[in-house]
Parts: sequence; structure tokens; C-alpha cells
Amino acid sequence: MRIKEATVLRFRLLCEERKIKYNKLATMSGVTPSTVYSMMDASRKDISAITVKKLCDGLGISISEFYNHPIFQDLEQEIE
Repeated sequence: MRIKEATVLRFRLLCEERKIKYNKLATMSGVTPSTVYSMMDASRKDISAITVKKLCDGLGISISEFYNHPIFQDLEQEIE
């Protein structure tokens, strides 16, 4: 799994765990819903660090707490 896929999966899991929809996550985080839906789109390759930080802030977790998860343990190399 690559970092973008892992990041999206982590946000999906957090939303499921907290029973919130992506629109609610966007509102809580001060970003537009289109930002969240765009991030979730598999065809998009990148996610900005600022967006990840804002979403973490909206969820009330630190960015280190977000990335301190087994999903991020065995990522594929990004260099091709």
C-alpha cells in the first residue's frame, strides 16, 4: 500500500469509528466537502500535508497520533 492509499484508509476508518460522514468531517475541519471527496478519489495521486493536518485537527487528534497506526508500518516505496 502507498502513503496516499493508507492515508485515505485511515480517514475512512476514523469516520466509520466515529460514525461521521465526509461532509461532517469537512465542516469540522474547516475545509470544503469537495476537498475531502477529492482526497478520497483513487485517481488522485497526492494529498497535501496541510489538508491532512486540518482533518486531524477537526477530528481532535494530533498528526503523530494519526500516523501512529499499523496501516503505515509497511508502505510500498514511492520511488518508481
